Amino acid sequence: MIKKIKLDNFEEYDDPILYDKENNTYIEDIHFIEKWASKQEGIIIDLACGTGRATIPLARKGYRLIGVDLHKGMLNEAKRKTSNLGLQIKWIEQDCSRLNLNVKSNLIYTVGNSFQHFLTNEAQDGLLMSVNRHLETDGIFIFGTRFPSAEELFSPNTEEYWKSYVDDDTKNIVDVYTISSYDFLKQIQHNITIRRMKDSVGKVVKELQTNISLRYVFPKEMERIIQVNGFEIVSVYKDWNGTPISDECDQMIYVCKKIK
Repeated sequence: MIKKIKLDNFEEYDDPILYDKENNTYIEDIHFIEKWASKQEGIIIDLACGTGRATIPLARKGYRLIGVDLHKGMLNEAKRKTSNLGLQIKWIEQDCSRLNLNVKSNLIYTVGNSFQHFLTNEAQDGLLMSVNRHLETDGIFIFGTRFPSAEELFSPNTEEYWKSYVDDDTKNIVDVYTISSYDFLKQIQHNITIRRMKDSVGKVVKELQTNISLRYVFPKEMERIIQVNGFEIVSVYKDWNGTPISDECDQMIYVCKKIK
């Protein structure tokens, strides 16, 4: 059976439990953020925090955090997971491009390629201006985004296998496929993700389709966006291990400092 959901950019996140199943094992970015957190004092702000994949482990290390997201369902799951843990986290539902937190921080970050959810120039500027307003002078902003490689942008508009995993609850195998098409004028990739859940004999018992649109930014373009909004680029890496960026990479990891 095929379950179709309303067409908006929240579809990938409308099932927070599924999101955690597919993403909670990824920790490379958390280790990277923690290295910078150890150099800072005061509260840390996690933008587009989702269910707290990065927020919660950092709070367990003793850091104080604010987790901000626009998706109520994701935030509710984050609150549920931390309700009895006694962690120093404040969860806030706000648009990250229009932040009003009444606090300043020395470290703000957003992970999970969330920068790509800001689809227009105005939205990107709004995010960076919001971050700037909430950073102390010389404060650090860290974020990652996918590298606009030919492999990413020229994907055929046909169904392609992505990955498989075993659902911890049902023990079903889940095969994940994608269909992508890229709008070169708007620099936006439209993606359909198809999840096929199979029983023990390989029969598809459920199929789920979700839609999401992602903005791609080229390196020199990103350099200009960052500088115009009052930052200087401290470092750019190709992964969360701190490998120098090259023309053969999947991601761009930016460490930026507020200068004005």
